[in-house]
Amino acid sequence: MTNETTQHSGAWVTFTYASFIGSAAMVALGILFMPMDIWVKGYLAMGTVMLVQSCITATKTLRDVHEGRRMVNRIEDAKTERLLMSVGKD
Repeated sequence: MTNETTQHSGAWVTFTYASFIGSAAMVALGILFMPMDIWVKGYLAMGTVMLVQSCITATKTLRDVHEGRRMVNRIEDAKTERLLMSVGKD
């Protein structure tokens, strides 16, 4: 049974944060400088915030499901390995 975990490099994590902050700033500035009424800008800003929140929630949920399945597979692998070890002893 292998214990495989991949770690992201510091540069990748920094790039991810910088990309998120940059894109959020560009959207915010785009909404701020649009030639529209303030209530339309507010509606677009609320929609953007909800979209970001939904993406974060969906990403976390998908990762949790994947991690849960991986743990179940590990437990089943351990049971199978233990069964094979006991059969090999006989």
